[in-house]
Amino acid sequence: MSDPDNKSSSATSAFGKLAYLVIDDFENFRLSMRHMLRSCGADNIELVAHAKPAVQYCTYNHVDVVLCDYNLGEGKNGQHILEELRHKKLLKRSSLFLMVTSETSREMVMGAREYQPDAYLTKPINRTMLDKRLGSLISQRNALLPINREIDRENYPEAISLCLQALTRLPRYKTWLMKTLGELYFLLGDLSHAIKVYDDVLSQRELSWARFGRSKVLLASQRNDEAVESLQHLIAGHPDYMEAYDLLAEGLERQNKPGLAQKVLERATDYSPNALLRQKHLAELAESNQDMDTAAEAWRRTVNLGTHSIHDSPQHYLALSHTLCDLSEGDTGVEGAALANDAFSVLGNMETRFPDNDGLALRSQIVQCRLYAGQEKVQKAEVILESIRPELKNTSAPDLETSLDYAKTLFRLGYGADAKALLGGLAEQFRENPPTLRKIESLLDEPVGFRMKVKARRLNRDGIKAFESGDLREAANIFTKALEMIPDHPALNLNQVQVLMKEYEGNTSNKDLLERCQQHLSHLAGLPEQHGQYRRYLALQRKLKALNL
Repeated sequence: MSDPDNKSSSATSAFGKLAYLVIDDFENFRLSMRHMLRSCGADNIELVAHAKPAVQYCTYNHVDVVLCDYNLGEGKNGQHILEELRHKKLLKRSSLFLMVTSETSREMVMGAREYQPDAYLTKPINRTMLDKRLGSLISQRNALLPINREIDRENYPEAISLCLQALTRLPRYKTWLMKTLGELYFLLGDLSHAIKVYDDVLSQRELSWARFGRSKVLLASQRNDEAVESLQHLIAGHPDYMEAYDLLAEGLERQNKPGLAQKVLERATDYSPNALLRQKHLAELAESNQDMDTAAEAWRRTVNLGTHSIHDSPQHYLALSHTLCDLSEGDTGVEGAALANDAFSVLGNMETRFPDNDGLALRSQIVQCRLYAGQEKVQKAEVILESIRPELKNTSAPDLETSLDYAKTLFRLGYGADAKALLGGLAEQFRENPPTLRKIESLLDEPVGFRMKVKARRLNRDGIKAFESGDLREAANIFTKALEMIPDHPALNLNQVQVLMKEYEGNTSNKDLLERCQQHLSHLAGLPEQHGQYRRYLALQRKLKALNL
């Protein structure tokens, strides 16, 4: 028979060996928690009221158990603290983080769960509840401590070895051990062993973490279709498994289905609206899909969530101001003016929030130039432009994003030659950097506002459809309209050349068609060799030369 006194003594001993941090803005609750922890055998207990001293304490002290209230009044909440501690790696794998709350709203639970607390404790808390819940977690922590120590040291092979040994020795923790094994094999890049772990689990029982892990391995193995199908199945059965949405969006992007990926993230942000990084991903995806209304809303949420987040960044403010600038450009009515004023406000807030960030004032002024120009207040835009020109010339090397933004503004204010010279220099500087070259190329090809860009792209698609259906006259008319908006666009000019050449094949007496081809090709005389349309340009030039013989 077991001795109850020995059992109690063992639990007390387990509590007593650990360091505790209690975070709550109510002093009475902090004191009550300390009293209960001491009655359980704890001794090393620190009490703090807010986020800043909590993070500071964890920075300089080892903490085994954090008991943190979710609602801490003004400023950061418990989710923000957990987010920051995870981001700064101030919590070891063996440390326990318990979220204490009287709030049980879905938004709170889903938001906090994104950063994986070890447990929730719902107020009011009594000693019996604390002893039972925390005692169970401490027992598991102690049993798995050798494995977690090796993971903290990034000694993954040893951690795997310890997990395999523990499977027979600690059967009650089999689920944790299998989950950890799969993650460790994945971290080592041993995808065959990782998928075997998940398959073994799924052959016995359908568990969401195993289905997610297997999908992650499939995606890493470039088996995108299988991964997407698996994740869709997982979400259908577990619509609150938020990590699956992020991975599914990634899979759909790899399948070149950005529209579907955006819808997946929109659904995810409806379920859990407080995840900043997901809102940011949605904003970027919506931008690439030309859905600027959704992008603006997602950037706005990103900025608002950043108020107390470790992930806050001036880039979020700039992105929101750019999006609002695009939406307001050319709309001088009430709605357009409101969007422009909103953008000015965002820029002002950014400068106030990040006063020590060099270059932000300059970036802000560059955007303000475009905002004024878009509202047809060209004189105000010119005044700002003249004030920043010397600063940009005297700066030896403005960063890439500042230079691209400046080029966009120069185009908008009619200084196309200056913009092209700036972009030409950047293309030479970054000629070994394909992603950067694509950004430069895109700006050179479409140096116009968002609305005109979208309209020109729509016309381009319509022109291609007309060409493919054999309606050459209609195709030529459509491409002519698009070129009136963006006369130097390489793809549009070359599309028009192809249409005119096809017309010439049916009417070789009409030499005017060939002259028009030459005019369009002359527009592209300065096309750089690294441009994506350069080979096509050379091929059509050769073909035109042959037709003229």
